[in-house]
Amino acid sequence: MRLLVLGGTVFLSREVTAEALRRGHDVTCACRGVSGDVPDGATLLPWDRDDEPPEALAGEYDAVVDVSRRPSHVRRAVGAVPGAHWVFVSTINVYADDATPGGPGTVPLREPITEDVDLAADPEAYGPMKVACEQIVRDGTASAAIVRPGLIVGPGDPTGRFTYWPARLADGGEVLAPGDPSDTVQVIDVRDLAAWIVTLAEAGTEGDFDGVGRPTSIGELLEACGPDATFTWLDQAFLADQGVEPWMGPDAVPLWLPRPDYDGMMHHFVEPALDVGLTLRPLEETARDTLAWLRDHPDTTVTGIGRDRERELLAAWHARA
Repeated sequence: MRLLVLGGTVFLSREVTAEALRRGHDVTCACRGVSGDVPDGATLLPWDRDDEPPEALAGEYDAVVDVSRRPSHVRRAVGAVPGAHWVFVSTINVYADDATPGGPGTVPLREPITEDVDLAADPEAYGPMKVACEQIVRDGTASAAIVRPGLIVGPGDPTGRFTYWPARLADGGEVLAPGDPSDTVQVIDVRDLAAWIVTLAEAGTEGDFDGVGRPTSIGELLEACGPDATFTWLDQAFLADQGVEPWMGPDAVPLWLPRPDYDGMMHHFVEPALDVGLTLRPLEETARDTLAWLRDHPDTTVTGIGRDRERELLAAWHARA
């Protein structure tokens, strides 16, 4: 298979490239090439996607993988390579309802934003722009699979959200655990997602799918990251009263989301993806490999509350009586 990856240097697109190369495919990565090197064996085609496509992009590709969030970027690329099978990586942020578990066909989408928006000025535009990108791909290509990932984790994760937990639990001691241990969460290892994306490209699979892991409880996830830890569970009302932020950020407890407002965001239906080739590794393996990668890359940003803030919150919790 001749595969065109729009990207190829960072996290998911890099892992897609590496997986396709492992399977013996001919891979071209079209990108600026400023975020890192493409994997050995891939061909780099320099392209700043703010510019018109280079002539060399109009090759005979069997499949295209794109992760862009900008409608203008997707529009240019689809216009240049319309005849290939596309696998477009979207996001669960396209869904308009974060409270209801579901997936394609069961949860409504946000209204599309068809022009590029600076996310630094309007971060809420991310999902609506992805809705527009999905439609550009469906309307302009020979065939397409739309993959909507949730939280992508594992070695190489630049966001620092999941990585907080293997790093924190490796330090031991009393650990602040957020919310209720039965709260549902979902994560997917980048290697599993990338392997499935390549499978979709190989098979020419069409349709819309959520690229998520199996739903599990946050208690089970934290146990997988640190089975010997001592957890103290702080309920969400207390965390909110203490000014703790959810999800991510320097004063956040990662993976914690207010319930029931976000019951659906971390509970999407994985079965349709499993039916078309997605395979998932155990959380314990993802946690172990993430921690090993962190130790090999000590400058990696890990997002979340620091140890002093955690001790302060635990002390306040124990002092309530």
